[in-house]
Amino acid sequence: MDTGPLISFLAVDLLLVCVPGADWAFVIAAGVRGRSVPRAVAGLVAGYALHTTLAVAGLAVLVASSPALLTVLTVAGAGYLVWLGWSVLRRPAVPVEEGEAAAGTEGPDFWRGAAISGLNPKGLLLYLSVLPQFLVTKGDHAPVAVQTAVLGALHMAACAAVYLAVGTLARRLLSARPRAARAVTRTSGAAMLGIGALLLAQHAL
Repeated sequence: MDTGPLISFLAVDLLLVCVPGADWAFVIAAGVRGRSVPRAVAGLVAGYALHTTLAVAGLAVLVASSPALLTVLTVAGAGYLVWLGWSVLRRPAVPVEEGEAAAGTEGPDFWRGAAISGLNPKGLLLYLSVLPQFLVTKGDHAPVAVQTAVLGALHMAACAAVYLAVGTLARRLLSARPRAARAVTRTSGAAMLGIGALLLAQHAL
């Protein structure tokens, strides 16, 4: 696969990944609450690994060509964002002392991260609308499935790098600042709730 499309995709992908949303809110909360940031990020990446697998199998094209199915998935993701946003607003992340993270939460954090990224409307947008634009279907190039797998792997690598940095910075900068931690998480929660509500409203009209 030529490096030109790869670099172009990575540039666009990084812009999308760096836009705060549900993924950011999740890793910030993990960092502030003293939980395992790598495990939380691994969960998020696992959700996108599922997206990549489905895209390689050709299901992304099927979903994109079925307005009804795409609407169902988008509404489900938007509803999940509304629920997450409301949950964050009700219980904003607060710093904990080192070693006081709640026991037994790391496993659920992984699966919750996978659910967040798996149902994230931004992820659906990437795999159904953005990624296909960088696939080369003419000439002597790698099969579309291989190109899709490579671009999906790039997206997962970008997510891992950005979210690890966000979670680590949140732990270092916000752990000693309870008010700032609450403000950041409440802002993230409000953004998730607003985006989810907007998506639901668009599909209701």
